[in-house]
Amino acid sequence: MRRERAVIIGSGPAAWTAAVYAARANLEPVVYEGEPTRDMIPGGQLMWTTEIENFPGFPEGVGGQDLMELMKRQALRFGTRVEQESVVTVDFGVWPFVLRPGYGEAFEAEAVIVATGARANWLGVPNEERLARTGGGVSACAVCDGALPAFRNQVLAVVGGGETAMEEATYLSKYAREVVLLHRRDALRASKVMADRVLRNPKIRVEWNARVVSVLGGDFVTGIRLQDTVTGAERDLPVGGLFVAIGHTPNTQFLQGQVDLHPNGYIKVAPGRTATSVPGVFAAGDVTDDYYRQAITAAGTGCMAALEAERWLAHHDAAAPEAVPASA
Repeated sequence: MRRERAVIIGSGPAAWTAAVYAARANLEPVVYEGEPTRDMIPGGQLMWTTEIENFPGFPEGVGGQDLMELMKRQALRFGTRVEQESVVTVDFGVWPFVLRPGYGEAFEAEAVIVATGARANWLGVPNEERLARTGGGVSACAVCDGALPAFRNQVLAVVGGGETAMEEATYLSKYAREVVLLHRRDALRASKVMADRVLRNPKIRVEWNARVVSVLGGDFVTGIRLQDTVTGAERDLPVGGLFVAIGHTPNTQFLQGQVDLHPNGYIKVAPGRTATSVPGVFAAGDVTDDYYRQAITAAGTGCMAALEAERWLAHHDAAAPEAVPASA
């Protein structure tokens, strides 16, 4: 069974940053970047973002796909190897750890960095996914996209009733002409403080008992079709952008509970660190973060994970031979 020094699972900003640092530290990392699925593609959520204006070093902005390609090229420059497969199961109960990809043979890893990110929860209505993937005015991140010129001084819709929706609506109110918050019930789920902040905002109005059944528009969203959840009546609402704020799901299913998770499924890490509950396994990026969810914060934790992995491996290299299990 082949044995790898450092394995990075994922291919977003956290994964490629970890790869750059690990490769420069001579850890000979291999990145399992995953395979396209209906919900995710290699490169993560930024692959669906047409323009990024808040990543340092790009004063004119940069496309999401372009940024991921540049990060990948930088990692490759220092000798990172890439496998275009997903890791489907892991065994962290033994060391070296055993990882099994979708098609290739199982292999061993001395250190693992999990950077598989999280996927946005979508409504699943007609036109939504197409316009989200093509930069057509449908987004799941107001902080990422809300300040773009296409959305400024527009009527923007936000779907959701929880904390995230309140934060998104409040943020968008700084740029939009009006923000319409759509909630399928007659009361918000968010905390009273957050709900009151939205309800008092003169640029935000709430459409109660409203469910989105379709997104309208060809190349760019022009409106949404709403259904009254009480009467069933439908009507069209013209908008210049739609922000879906119904949460994210971390990509942790393949771990099968072998590291400690928070109740919402995100990986638990030591405070201010990237170490998980399993020594030698580290986690970085949105798979650990349900608060910031930004490319720059993900990249920062990718750096941290690589540095921690390097130091952990150095400690094991210095250990007595009998303290380090031999390869199977």
